[in-house]
Amino acid sequence: MKFKQLSILALTFVFINILAINPLANEANLQVNAKSAVLMDAATGRILIEQNAHEKLPPASVTKVMTLLLIYEAVASGKIGWEDKVTISEHAAKMGGSQVFLEPNEVQDVATLTKCIAIASANDAAVAMAEFIGGSEENFANMMNERAKQLGMNNTHFVNACGLDAEGHLTTAYDIAVMSRELINNHPDVFEYLKTWQDTMIHKTRRGETEFGLTNTNKLLKWYPDATGLKTGSTEKALYCLSGTAERNGLSLVGVVMAAPDFKTRFTETIKMFDYGFANFELAHGHEPNTTVGAVRVHKGAVTEIDVLVKDSVSSLVEKGRAGELSHEIQIDGAISAPFEAGAKVGEIIYSFNGEEVGRSDLVTSEAVDKISLGGMLGKVLENWF
Repeated sequence: MKFKQLSILALTFVFINILAINPLANEANLQVNAKSAVLMDAATGRILIEQNAHEKLPPASVTKVMTLLLIYEAVASGKIGWEDKVTISEHAAKMGGSQVFLEPNEVQDVATLTKCIAIASANDAAVAMAEFIGGSEENFANMMNERAKQLGMNNTHFVNACGLDAEGHLTTAYDIAVMSRELINNHPDVFEYLKTWQDTMIHKTRRGETEFGLTNTNKLLKWYPDATGLKTGSTEKALYCLSGTAERNGLSLVGVVMAAPDFKTRFTETIKMFDYGFANFELAHGHEPNTTVGAVRVHKGAVTEIDVLVKDSVSSLVEKGRAGELSHEIQIDGAISAPFEAGAKVGEIIYSFNGEEVGRSDLVTSEAVDKISLGGMLGKVLENWF
């Protein structure tokens, strides 16, 4: 399957801000039946529910959120392509647990292996991709840890790419939410697989081609109408884990449960957190990018005034029913001297909620303006004279 690669720079940048309001007014009624849990707003990173959020625990196959993140980042950077061929190693083929039964020396493309990871939580496919990107699973684990450090996942240490129990392979519900948010916000193409309930892949070996069925391990897709992903996991040590994602009316949530007591509970407890989030919060949005909000005078230019546009969107999480209370202040410079390019900064728009600043965006010129020529200057003088 082919994907349209998305440039992170092409995505609308959303400013984030944590408001000084109490999101946990009835948290006492929302005890989660698991050792650790987090509910996070995907747009702002704000925590709505937390329970032992920073306790280090084995994550099982939820590890593969980071594996998927590094795959999508490698594609976005041009390091690898979806159609690149991957030869399965002996090491990858012998992975236990959930797998798609890849064979040594079998050749699959990157897209197929990624599909197997995202839908079927395939350990063998995850290790094969780790070796393809990192040269070895050990080096890929180092890459995972470096990326975790960059994301501020301070209580995480990865030992492998698939999540099988290993000494020192630990993370937290909060850190899982952080990497899940990074994946879905910057690489939304992943939803093409995450939302797929059933699919197939073709084994290609010396014996020929055989079809193999893939069924999504994430029952949220069947049990919760707003579910969009993300990743399940379970081992003897980790018990039952889930990083779930859901979206309703533009509000995107990440719910993480670690060490739930049984298969079903990890889903029902995540659903309970989602219901709380959607019932109590919404996003307040500022102006859309490229909205005209005023004009600026031009000195020594071919024109005397041009429109001013909002550069970036600003969103802030607020209690439900209060989105209309988001206010803004426009600050535009007195003038700008030509020549300048389109997109030159000439001010800022500042958004506030409940008396506190929640974000700001640059205000920029709508077009490029050249310096006025001598002939043009004489023409303006004559025009003003007469």
